[in-house]
Amino acid sequence: MLRMQAVQVEQLWDEVLPVQVRVLPADLAVIDQLLDDPVMLAPIARFWQADAAARGTFGVDRGRPTIAMQTYVRIMIVRQRTGWGYETAMREVSDSLHLRRFCRIAIDVRVPDESTVRKLTRRLGPEVVAEISRAVIGKAVRETRFVARAVRVDSTVVEADVRYPTDSGLAGDAVKRLAREGTRAQTELADPGVGVRDRSRSIGRRLRKLGRAVKRRTGEAKDEVLKITGECGELAAASAREARRLAQRLRKAARGRGAQAKVRAAERLEHAAELGERIVEQIRKRLAGETITGRMVSLADPDARPIRKGKAGKSTEFGSVHQIAEVTPHTRKGARGFVLPPASGEGNLGENALLEQTVKELQDLGLTPKKFAFDGGFRPHATRDALAPLEPDIVFIAGRPHKRSRRSQRRLAGYRTGCEGRISHLKRGHGLRRSRLRGRPGREIHVGWAALSYNLQTYTHYQQT
Repeated sequence: MLRMQAVQVEQLWDEVLPVQVRVLPADLAVIDQLLDDPVMLAPIARFWQADAAARGTFGVDRGRPTIAMQTYVRIMIVRQRTGWGYETAMREVSDSLHLRRFCRIAIDVRVPDESTVRKLTRRLGPEVVAEISRAVIGKAVRETRFVARAVRVDSTVVEADVRYPTDSGLAGDAVKRLAREGTRAQTELADPGVGVRDRSRSIGRRLRKLGRAVKRRTGEAKDEVLKITGECGELAAASAREARRLAQRLRKAARGRGAQAKVRAAERLEHAAELGERIVEQIRKRLAGETITGRMVSLADPDARPIRKGKAGKSTEFGSVHQIAEVTPHTRKGARGFVLPPASGEGNLGENALLEQTVKELQDLGLTPKKFAFDGGFRPHATRDALAPLEPDIVFIAGRPHKRSRRSQRRLAGYRTGCEGRISHLKRGHGLRRSRLRGRPGREIHVGWAALSYNLQTYTHYQQT
């Protein structure tokens, strides 16, 4: 059962508290008033109803009650603004009277468990968060002095929560994972027989040998590193073959009682074997000197990709590309606006690859800005073709010749540079730098909440001015 409204926060005990404790800070008070609008939570109700219909389960009014969606959305906003993890956020909300009042949790009510909030975040997905962001932008256009006249667009990398990858290290991770899944799957068989051999000690010796070889920094050391990497790949391939054979035995034995458990164990083994085989294929292509497309950098997050953006301090990042488009009322210094739900893609994408998604977002919101500013990585002809449905008056691309006065070019160049600062603000103040949620859907969810958190803060700026 879906619960939208939280319980009453005000109680008799509040009368003994100082007035300063009972009044929210100015920015939280504006956000609290905005989130009281039923339009803000309507996307959650629509998703819940559609999900229940797809699953063939009870609708929004039957079943075990959820936590209040008013409380959930506010907790997630607090997380993004502070950078806390789920456990830390629950602990800090429980200890703060201001945050309790903002999250609509009475003083004598226990805060939700962190696992409840975490699982609900995954279930709702990125599209619900994007719908709430669109509702905030629409409300700002209707009820404040905000008018969308200009847009500045740039792309950034949101890092996955992975360590720096090596092919030999990935092969070691694959061997350990296959051995773990094989041991777990053998418990489902009456006659376990031969499972997946644990080769972690064998591959560990090779990884230590590889580390000693790298320290020599000679031409012979490079050849030895490639040889050891190939041996690691062979060990991973052997484990993957054994996992496939064990999965076949599980499927043949899936009869009668316990059949579903055997099928699930077989599916886990096959998934782990598939990831291991992808690592083996990467190593084979590397040793053969072939081009590797869609390189895997983590078994825990198979969707993460290496992305090169030409940064001096960090030449290669691991994650996914997201396009940030900020809609502002003017192009002067200090312009501040709302961030559209970011477009995203997989791999090392060019700037123009995500522009069509951004244009569609503007069309869906009914916004018709006339000035556009882009980074120098955007191609002029492809950019103008993508923007044709919006009929812009000015399209500025950094580093490209423009038929305008020098003063206008300087103003637009400064306006475009402000997008770099906005991305930095989102990364430092709203958690856009790194996603702790695994997989591409997890990063889209995380980026969506970061954009929503920033948009709510921007709404308070326009409401107070």
